[in-house]
Amino acid sequence: MAPVVRANPAGQRPCRVCMTAASRSGLRSAIRANIVLICALVANVGIAVAKFVAAGLTGSSSMLSEGFHSLVDSGNQVLLLYGQHRAKRPPDTRHPFGYGRELYFWAFVVAILIFALGAGISIYEGWQHIVTPEPLQDPTVNYVVLGIAVLLEGTSWVVAVREFASVKGTMGWWEAVKQSKDPAAFIVLFEDSAALAGLFVAAAGVWASHVWDDARIDGMASIAIGVILAAVAVLLAREAKGLLIGERADPQVVERVRTLVADSPGVTVVNHVRTIHTAPDAVFVAISAEFDDALTMGQGEALIERIEVRLRQEFAELSSIYIRPERAVDAQPGGGGG
Repeated sequence: MAPVVRANPAGQRPCRVCMTAASRSGLRSAIRANIVLICALVANVGIAVAKFVAAGLTGSSSMLSEGFHSLVDSGNQVLLLYGQHRAKRPPDTRHPFGYGRELYFWAFVVAILIFALGAGISIYEGWQHIVTPEPLQDPTVNYVVLGIAVLLEGTSWVVAVREFASVKGTMGWWEAVKQSKDPAAFIVLFEDSAALAGLFVAAAGVWASHVWDDARIDGMASIAIGVILAAVAVLLAREAKGLLIGERADPQVVERVRTLVADSPGVTVVNHVRTIHTAPDAVFVAISAEFDDALTMGQGEALIERIEVRLRQEFAELSSIYIRPERAVDAQPGGGGG
């Protein structure tokens, strides 16, 4: 019996009035879905401008590093928004499972940019100011800008924390990051956390430089900021790499799929259930199962149809379902979650 693959059926084209209403609803949904990225982008653009102005007026190395940090973060949010847009393109002949994993590519690019630009420039600027320290200026401007930055960055961080907490459920924070299939959510959370830490390091560097009258301390603070960014970049790159290579669905989903198939009349053995995320909210599932030998071809096809309907009713994220009738002795062992 030939395996069967079916994707979600496409709906008919709605009327123009319906499309207009749907467009407005879609726009509101898109803004709601991207609220974390949009808040972070607005905050980082304003903060970057303020930091560069303060660095230019006071000659502070740590403020200059923080300016580059916010500029890189702004670019990262733009890349993630672009990745989300590209990932929503429908499947075509070249990419039959869609473009959802393109978001994972841009998430990996973001991690590289944080490491290469954010951390690299911060460490370089800090070293330069240690080797050739600049005369200290009035730190008042720095403190004002840092206070505004903490307020804006803190607001963005609170939004990111609330949004991530609403989807992580009862899992711990780190476990939720490892299990998450939406990199935009945890990237902004990591970036904002690193940004707040960097702001406090910068403030401490400016304060200590003036207390001990040593401009090199400000350079050391800049290097510390670079180390924080490098650590965050490594963590993000690790998570993005796993998503880019391909991760299975939640183990509970895999086991529930196995149970539903095994309980279907006519199925004698479920050989394996293999899944992979093709997008944050889309899963491809391949099922190998042994059917009752007494089933005819037509009865087997009807059984596959019933299994698909039942799986789609319970799991909206199953974008494509592949069911292969296969004897247990012929099934390949291992792989993909069951």
